[in-house]
Amino acid sequence: MTTSWNETRQIEAVLMGAAAPGEALLFEAKLILDSELANKMIWQQKTYNLIKQYSRKQLKAEIEAVHQQLFTQPEHYSFSQKIRQLFSKR
Repeated sequence: MTTSWNETRQIEAVLMGAAAPGEALLFEAKLILDSELANKMIWQQKTYNLIKQYSRKQLKAEIEAVHQQLFTQPEHYSFSQKIRQLFSKR
């Protein structure tokens, strides 16, 4: 099961919604006729989903690190107090 660069680009265009309507329709017909291509598309979609999940996890970790730095280190006390005041009930 070898995947050509053109197949990968076509699959990506369809998955990302960047394919022209005619190209997308033609590709869907190819998927019906070629089970190997359909399988490649499934795996490419799964790969994109894993990358997306990993990216979200990394972003959350980075945000948490900034949060910890801003709200726990003494040099940022003034900033953290201003933020707390903005969100406190008055």
